[in-house]
Amino acid sequence: MDDVLDQVQRWVADGRRVALATVIGTENSAPRDPGAALAVNDEGEVAGSVSGGCVESAVVIEAMEVLEAGVPRRLSFGIGDADAFAVGLTCGGTIHLFVERVDW
Repeated sequence: MDDVLDQVQRWVADGRRVALATVIGTENSAPRDPGAALAVNDEGEVAGSVSGGCVESAVVIEAMEVLEAGVPRRLSFGIGDADAFAVGLTCGGTIHLFVERVDW
C-alpha cells in the first residue's frame, strides 16, 4: 500500500487525476487482503493490485469512470458473479472494493 500511495503522490504532484481502488472486504478465499490497493491515473497508468491480476482490467475500467464522474463506487467480484468469472476471479471467494477519486 505504501508503494501505491507514493506513486499516487507523484502523479498528483505532476498534475495527474487519480482514482484509488481499495479492498474493503473479502469472503472465503480471496487473492488479496483488505487494504490492498490499485491506483489509476488519467493517462491509464496503473500501480498496485487488488486481486493479483484476476480482475484488474475490470477495476481499471471502473476507476477511469470514477475519474470522469467524480462519484465513488463500491464494487464486488466473486466466483458466483458471471462477470467476475469472465474476468478471471476463479479463487472461489469474493472481494469488495471501494473506488474513489483522489482529491488531495
